[in-house]
Amino acid sequence: MAPSSSHLSSSTCLLHNHLLPPLYNQTVLLKRRIIQFTSYPTISGYYTQIAAAARIAPFSYSKTRIGGLCFQGQAKRCTLPAVLAKSSSADGGTVSSLSPQSVVGVVHLVVSLGIILAMDKILKRAFLAAAIKFPSALFGMFCVFSVLIALDSVVPPAATSLVNFFEPANLFIQRWLPLFYVPSLVVLPLAVKSIPAASGLKICLIIIGGWLASLIVAAYTAIAVRKMVNTKMIDAESMEKPAPFSGVEVWSWTGVLLSSFAVAYINPTAFGTAPRTCLPFLLSATVLGYMLGSRFPSNVKKVFHPIICCALSADLTAFIYAYFSRSGLDAVLGYYLTKVSSDPGAGDILMGFLGSVIISFAFSMFKQRKLVKRHAAEIFSSVIITTIFSLYSTAFLGRILGLEPTLTVSILPRCITVALALSIVSFFESSNASLTAAVVVVTGLVGANFVQVVLDRLRLEDPIARGIATASSAHGLGTAALSAKEPEALPFCAIAYALTGIFGSLICSNPLVRQSLLAIVG
Repeated sequence: MAPSSSHLSSSTCLLHNHLLPPLYNQTVLLKRRIIQFTSYPTISGYYTQIAAAARIAPFSYSKTRIGGLCFQGQAKRCTLPAVLAKSSSADGGTVSSLSPQSVVGVVHLVVSLGIILAMDKILKRAFLAAAIKFPSALFGMFCVFSVLIALDSVVPPAATSLVNFFEPANLFIQRWLPLFYVPSLVVLPLAVKSIPAASGLKICLIIIGGWLASLIVAAYTAIAVRKMVNTKMIDAESMEKPAPFSGVEVWSWTGVLLSSFAVAYINPTAFGTAPRTCLPFLLSATVLGYMLGSRFPSNVKKVFHPIICCALSADLTAFIYAYFSRSGLDAVLGYYLTKVSSDPGAGDILMGFLGSVIISFAFSMFKQRKLVKRHAAEIFSSVIITTIFSLYSTAFLGRILGLEPTLTVSILPRCITVALALSIVSFFESSNASLTAAVVVVTGLVGANFVQVVLDRLRLEDPIARGIATASSAHGLGTAALSAKEPEALPFCAIAYALTGIFGSLICSNPLVRQSLLAIVG
């Protein structure tokens, strides 16, 4: 018996309403999974995704969603615990307790960062054994950059994949970069203890006056060269910003601080030595200070920079521990930065990342290679002239003001990032490395607070000039401050920030340059 038209109609409705939608959903889900799997080695978005998961913080990327992770686009808050708690609810899947992608992301971060740190340590030991004074991290940066350029000319996808592989490590370094400068400020009371007040005032005058002069020289050099070459500005490669800190991170570090402080108070050598026992709570205090300072409103940050909050937090914790343990503040600050590899303190751990910062310059410069090539005249001329001016003007100012030669030598690389500034002063005898690091950080703080106001007063509106001038005079801290409100200047800041330190190290490695500087210093 043939089915009636009513039976056919009901069967069709049943198929359309109940069977096809689930089948369609499963097909779409399978398609998404296949695309996700096959794009793993080459698609940079996947690396961005797992890098974001490894940062263990809320992040603002929602251009697309893959497996519960959101990235790049309009604001969308996600946290790693949330990622771990669900897998593919957006795709209609079931809830799971652990996302494989988040685990892969953490492992990826550890491996990529570990390779950079290991490279820095190996090169440092090799250069020390060979008695080579040239900065080992700078040599490593040149090696990585050369490899990337060579791969890009022969097998471009291989170069892209290599950059993507190290992206989580670069994002980690970018996120925590200001922390690596802090130890010199924390132990500043020890560094300036033997410096007379009059000499300290002279150093402050050199910092402020020298920063302003370097800013003006860099800005007007860039403007003059731009007028000569008349190169039109093009859009630069987008640079991802690090994620803000989550409440989970703050409370986790708070728990470490309180528990480790209690352990150290009960048994000052619980972990073998006093520096090792104090390391957890002093490191936690430093990190917490930075996290809390980063949450301040922008108008407060202009006066009270997160790095200042960070240093004060560590110093206050050291003071409290010194008071209750009756060990003395100087002793506790000595535990913070021991400069002994076999018995490191919290400051030694943080400063141990400085070499990796320099190596990471290779990846940022490679990403912006087209920009560097297009604006090479403005960038290189400004950086070279400003670096030479900063070094020699500092020497002249020290001589004119009557500052002690050893102190003048210690502050010569005031406009160069800490990692390379310490390498530069190591070329000179009788220099104070702690003072060098402190002066570099203070110069950066001055630039971070006043760079936009000064550039506006000078009526300098060109993003290239503003970016180069900021980075050449106030390195990383000035770069972070300017790029927060002027993202179009960030690529030029990043390039000038790296090249200023590189060129400063190169010219100071020349014995003739060092002798000329010492002759001026007296």
